[in-house]
Amino acid sequence: MNSQQSPSSKQCIMVLDDDFDLSQLVKQILQRHHFRNVFAFTDPLLALEHFRINQKDYSLIISDIRMPTMNGFEFVREARKINRKVKILLMTAFEIDDKEFARVLPNPKIDGLIRKPASSRQILSAVSGIIRI
Repeated sequence: MNSQQSPSSKQCIMVLDDDFDLSQLVKQILQRHHFRNVFAFTDPLLALEHFRINQKDYSLIISDIRMPTMNGFEFVREARKINRKVKILLMTAFEIDDKEFARVLPNPKIDGLIRKPASSRQILSAVSGIIRI
């Protein structure tokens, strides 16, 4: 993503996954279904900086849990410090139980979890259940 691009509406969605192809695929799925302002990142630190600058424009962050540099739990914790109201949808290919969520994220509410691999329908259903176009 070009760092000079800026969200232009209150319905922006961030997709964060260290797998470039997956982040682009989720972005394309959402854009094909009328979510126009979708920004994909592979670097959590760059994503966090973009979020810090454009926090009021974001409705939803979709983040992988396991990433290098900063994992999804750490990313969510930092994003919530910036904007407590943004919705959070986590993605993982690994088993995560409620006790692990409570231990790692005791305060921030998570609005949904997607198990990878996920179908287009599962992604759209999860996103549509959290925000409206």
